[in-house]
Amino acid sequence: MRVPRGRVPPLLLVGLALGGCASWLPFAGTKRPRVEKVVTPPTPPAAAAAAGAVVAPLADGDGVVDRIVAVVNDDVITLTELREQVLYYKVEAHGEEVPDDDRLARQLLDRLIESRLQLQEAGREKVTVDEAEVTEEIASRMKKLELSTVQEFEDAVKKQGLTLDQIKKRLREQLMVAKVIRRKVSFRVSVTEQEVDHYLQENREKLETGLTYHARHILVVPEGERTDAGWATARETAAAVFARLKAGADFAEVAKEVSRDGTAKDGGDLGTLKKGELADEIESQILRLAPGQVSEPFRTGLGYHIVKLESRETLEGEGLTRLRQQVRDVLFREKYQARLEAWLGEIKKRAIIEVRI
Repeated sequence: MRVPRGRVPPLLLVGLALGGCASWLPFAGTKRPRVEKVVTPPTPPAAAAAAGAVVAPLADGDGVVDRIVAVVNDDVITLTELREQVLYYKVEAHGEEVPDDDRLARQLLDRLIESRLQLQEAGREKVTVDEAEVTEEIASRMKKLELSTVQEFEDAVKKQGLTLDQIKKRLREQLMVAKVIRRKVSFRVSVTEQEVDHYLQENREKLETGLTYHARHILVVPEGERTDAGWATARETAAAVFARLKAGADFAEVAKEVSRDGTAKDGGDLGTLKKGELADEIESQILRLAPGQVSEPFRTGLGYHIVKLESRETLEGEGLTRLRQQVRDVLFREKYQARLEAWLGEIKKRAIIEVRI
């Protein structure tokens, strides 16, 4: 999507404010003073207002519109922060069905707590982010927004009710979290060749089912009524066609000439297929062939068929190399997710968390 200069859609900057290097991390928190109640109503985010989101009150019974909703070690999360996350979530939902405000608020509060814990962990690990890294991240966002100067970027940010300093602070925090996740999670995950071998052995049948093949097809049907004589004539025609192919005739050209299948105009090309996409009585004949080989005529209820296997993926050579890398990636993601959940569990276990909603 091309973004005209000076007209940056609100959602892009909402995503900029909330998204970061750790794409799975929806929100990164900010340090707040220990204020129990603030009676000044917060201004709704410009991005949410521009997108027409309804501002949910999320006020307590006394009509107070801001208060502490969670304490995370020596930090707090306020109702204003939680309220903004509900608004942002609704904006990004594009009118899709979302949970009711109370349920959504509790779900998003859990994410805010996790985000705050990760940021605190980054602080304990003395993770630092220099200005050059923040500048590089901003340049990446500018490229996505198709803005050529920092001034254009800053002007666009201001139109959404944000400031460049706010964006820089949020990006710095997200880069810190990404670094601590690499240190505590990514660098501690590895996949061995033995694990890849074991996965291939355990899942070989399923993996072979997912391999593709490319074939061509000629169909000879009985002319007129399907009498014994008609089938006999079709068999003789198919045998003559097969003889031409054995003598070196081009399969595609012969298919265009004699086949009564819908693929005849394409030289009998069935395209790229996966196991199970054709009738078994035809597919089984194709998969018996070696690449380049043509089958003898065989009969089904439709008529006499001649098939040619053009190519087939196998669990060997380059195909096996690609598959091993795919398996390695799958196993890494599984281990990464397990390690990430374990690490989050560890930091939650030793944290002091008090939820006040």
